[in-house]
Amino acid sequence: MWSIKPFQVLSTTELYTYLQLRVNVFIVEQSCPYPELDGYDIDAYHLSYIENDELLAYGRILPAGVKYGRISIGRVIVDRKSRGRGLAKQLMEQAILFSTDKWGNGEIQLQAQSHLKDFYGYYGFKPISEEYMEDGIPHIDMLK
Repeated sequence: MWSIKPFQVLSTTELYTYLQLRVNVFIVEQSCPYPELDGYDIDAYHLSYIENDELLAYGRILPAGVKYGRISIGRVIVDRKSRGRGLAKQLMEQAILFSTDKWGNGEIQLQAQSHLKDFYGYYGFKPISEEYMEDGIPHIDMLK
């Protein structure tokens, strides 16, 4: 079941589960030590997909003016054992729909790992930067 909640209504268990998945994938699986707790969670809407009491997919949506001058989607993640089921596609559809419903058809920005450029391109995101390294991983900024 898909759910979206602002930080202020998350239970401690929900927050712990979201952070655990983010650390497991972005830091452990990708061998990338970086400050995962970046100060943006408090202003974010947290999108999750839970099945059989297990978190399988997660994303974070930030209002314009928090990280960028535009709405942003980030921390897009699917648990390793649940990949290949289309959950990342559903997550992006949910995130874009929520952003449009909440704030209108404004621009949405994201910071993509470069190998996912075509995935985000499917949703109308276009590169707005050259490729750059962040935390040892090639990235590109994209805008819809």
